[in-house]
Amino acid sequence: MPISAGSIAHLRLTVCDIDRSRAFYEKVFGWPVALEIPADADEETRQRLSFLHGGVIYRMEHGLIGLRPAGTDRFDENRPGLDHLAFSLGSLAELEAAAAHLDACGVVREDIKDIGVSYILEFRDPDNIALELVAPK
Repeated sequence: MPISAGSIAHLRLTVCDIDRSRAFYEKVFGWPVALEIPADADEETRQRLSFLHGGVIYRMEHGLIGLRPAGTDRFDENRPGLDHLAFSLGSLAELEAAAAHLDACGVVREDIKDIGVSYILEFRDPDNIALELVAPK
């Protein structure tokens, strides 16, 4: 019998520079931090949270997204792993507002595209990870 998974509980992206990536994701998305190792954490706390690998986990409306520092390679969607990550928005108006926000943040982006079944807005994070915002038609 197949596994009946209805949604993604969490996703973690590996990044080159955790400070740079945190600044980007916090400016663009503004998600609240769900979990990170506090700067003043004792050794027991550091051990308990060692699975974070010096990264951070954010709380989204539905699920969690994390960042973990790992190496210096830039993202390439043509290698096995991840092609892109898309986030849902509620309407074309929200997508247009998001485009204006990306512009205000200085994020290079594509124009909003009508792909038939929905609208998409494509951009990349500091590690070149392909991101999309998607709105229904």
